[in-house]
Amino acid sequence: MQREQISVFDIFKIGIGPSSSHTLGPWRAAQQFVQLLLDKDCLQYVSQIKILLYGSLAKTGIGHGTDIAILLGLSGFDPVTFDIHYIGTEIDAIQDGHRLCLGGTTTIPFIKEEDLIFLYNESLPFHPNAVTFQAFLSTGKAISETFYSVGGGFVVREDEQSSSKKEVDLPFPIDKANDLLHWCLKTGLKVSDVVMENELAWRGEQETRDGVLNIFRIINECIYLGCHTRGNLPGGLNVARRAASLNKKLLSNAEYSDYPSWIQAIRNGGSGFKYTLDWVSCFALAVNEQNASFGRVVTAPTNGAAGVVPAVLQYYIVFCDGYNEDSIIKFMLIASEIGSIFKKGATLSAAMGGCQAEIGVSSAMAAAALTECLGGSQRQVLMAAEIAMEHHLGLTCDPIGGLVQIPCIERNTMGAIKAITASQLALQSNPDNAKVSLDAVVSTMWQTALDMNSKYKETSDGGLAINIPLSLPEC
Repeated sequence: MQREQISVFDIFKIGIGPSSSHTLGPWRAAQQFVQLLLDKDCLQYVSQIKILLYGSLAKTGIGHGTDIAILLGLSGFDPVTFDIHYIGTEIDAIQDGHRLCLGGTTTIPFIKEEDLIFLYNESLPFHPNAVTFQAFLSTGKAISETFYSVGGGFVVREDEQSSSKKEVDLPFPIDKANDLLHWCLKTGLKVSDVVMENELAWRGEQETRDGVLNIFRIINECIYLGCHTRGNLPGGLNVARRAASLNKKLLSNAEYSDYPSWIQAIRNGGSGFKYTLDWVSCFALAVNEQNASFGRVVTAPTNGAAGVVPAVLQYYIVFCDGYNEDSIIKFMLIASEIGSIFKKGATLSAAMGGCQAEIGVSSAMAAAALTECLGGSQRQVLMAAEIAMEHHLGLTCDPIGGLVQIPCIERNTMGAIKAITASQLALQSNPDNAKVSLDAVVSTMWQTALDMNSKYKETSDGGLAINIPLSLPEC
């Protein structure tokens, strides 16, 4: 399996929901195709374009907004900066006008029903999430490229041999958990310190800190907005948002005006088990309700699992007095390294490995980060990650209607609670007595992914997706 250098900003990406592999990845692929046309100096000669969606991208593409993401990407918009309030306006303009403005400069005829094709019964061998772009030029030539959205917003072009990201000399090369432990024991550094030293190979410390804190800002905005937005989620399932109602119930008549005063209001409510448990669920619900509504979220490591790490981080901030920049940065760095270990040794793609690759990985990331932040040793950090994933092994991805609503949103609450439990178990345990290593569980997860039936891998062909009698509108 190809190894790669992964930064904290590769694991935590700012984007738009509802799916990192089915929305953010295809959006990035579309941008890359436009850039390829520019590099070949032929964008202005494009007269027609065809988009072919394969496998899981086809089967759950409508529910995950794959078509929307691709059209916005081809139009020259970026998911980090695009104003989500104008998604409907832009898509309506393309569909009603039968025009697509490639890269924001070259307008061509475009009929979505004819030019964006869902190949439900075809899948390419490299990965289930495949999209092919075909550009036909006025010169009579054509350009075709296939991209794979491999999970977490990562995109690979067909026949691409290496990452497009600049390779650097990392002081502490890490492919496996045992590599991370080796460097920690050899240097005496904490996990977060080792990760920061590697990040410094790409950029200065202040730039890294500022970048991580910006990620944290987006996460907070997402949680806060999700806790104060009511209504039903889009998609036809008529799933009601719950975070706002729960937030109001838990705070009763408490007054606050912004995120800091909201945090203080939550703290003032106490720290009982039931109260704390409700808030962890509320934090996770808030993020994934925003994600399901095409809101701005951060992959952690995916959009479908975007609520776990933020919920556990919020738990640490509110109930463990972790509201300071150093602790928040430490938390995010550790979580990203655990995510990268799973990316290198297994997968972050539910279409490849089921929901264990999303909720399971995010739970492991959060458990590890919380453990160091609460004073755990390097080995306890890895132990926490192992415990969290061990009890997500075999978790299927079976979204009803191809939407990230049922069971995805609630699974984030469960992943967050499991992460906190795994951390507590590790903190109260002696790693010398552990029977299962993190590397062993990563390997097991990958083997499980390979053995899992494809109908449980984000295809909506099995599980809850076919056993819940729901009447959905025609797509």
